[in-house]
Order: sequence, then structure tokens, then C-alpha cells
Amino acid sequence: MRVGHTYTRHFDLETRQHELLGMDLGEGAPRRALVLGLVLYALWTGALLLLFGLPSKITFTLYFLPPLITAVYGTQRSRIVERRWNITRWSIGVRYLVLGHRPIISAGRRAANRSEWISRRARWAGKAELLAESPLGPLVERWLGAEESVPPGAGAPVRLAARPRLYGPDAVGKAYGRKAMQQYRGNTS
Repeated sequence: MRVGHTYTRHFDLETRQHELLGMDLGEGAPRRALVLGLVLYALWTGALLLLFGLPSKITFTLYFLPPLITAVYGTQRSRIVERRWNITRWSIGVRYLVLGHRPIISAGRRAANRSEWISRRARWAGKAELLAESPLGPLVERWLGAEESVPPGAGAPVRLAARPRLYGPDAVGKAYGRKAMQQYRGNTS
């Protein structure tokens, strides 16, 4: 079996900020992380200022800490999908749970019907029972919707058993030679 390696991670260069407002940051902080932290801080603090007003000594931590923790842990590389930041994985997961998943049918040639989407109750599979037992149980049950075993119009799941084959240069040369010979024979007749 052959193993492929991707070396693009070695070319993943990021700009770093080595000085900020006259303070030396040593080896520097990644600029994308700083920009993300600034945007999160502005959104979070702006929303809290509109809702609750200026922070007190006790609530200052609530205004400052969540965007900081999100920026620090969110800009680290994901251990599951190495090319993505953690915040990207988190946002994709939240989007899936809240908005859902639209299946791709025939490589996008046909849009999925509403009946072919994965239901909200199916997406929240293990968490639905826990949420239903909470004090907001009836509200959660109404939000999750009715239980559906199989959406109308949908058949049994399709199982794919694809077996990829890797041909070496010698096999490709033989195939190309046959094709060229067939074209030659077709032109002479």
C-alpha cells in the first residue's frame, strides 16, 4: 500500500506581531489570532455593554475572559482536522446542530428536498433526552420536532464499497498504447 504525504503545512507561513503599543511580545503573536481576539472582544463587550452597561469590579472578568479564552484555544490547530483552527471546527459543529445538513445529491445536480434533510431530532441524537429532562423540557421537545423514523420519499441508506486502484506508470503506458493503436486503426479504415 502506498502512503501519500502532504507537505503544504511546511509552507503555512503566518505573520507575527512582535511589538504592540510599545510592548515587546518576544517571538511574536500570530496576527490572525490577534485580529480574531480583537473582533471577538469588540462583539462580546459591545453586546454586554448594551445589555448590562459598564462592568463592575466583579463582572469585569465576565466581560474580558470569554473572548480571551475563545481566541487562545480557538486559534490553535485542531487535533482532528489538522488544517483547521479549533474555532472553525466549533462553528461547523454548532451550525450542523442548529441549522442542519443538506445532502449533496448527484454531485450537486439536484437540490435536496426538505424531506431529505436530517431532522433536528436526529442531529441532536444523544443530547435530546438530556435536554428533554431539563426544566425547559416541553420547549425543547417542541423545538426538536416530532420523531421521524424515515422521511417520506427516502429509501434505505446506500452503502458504498468503493475499492480504489492505483496504477503504476507501466500500466498507464500500456493503456495509452492501446488507445493510440485503436485511434490509429480507426483513422486508417
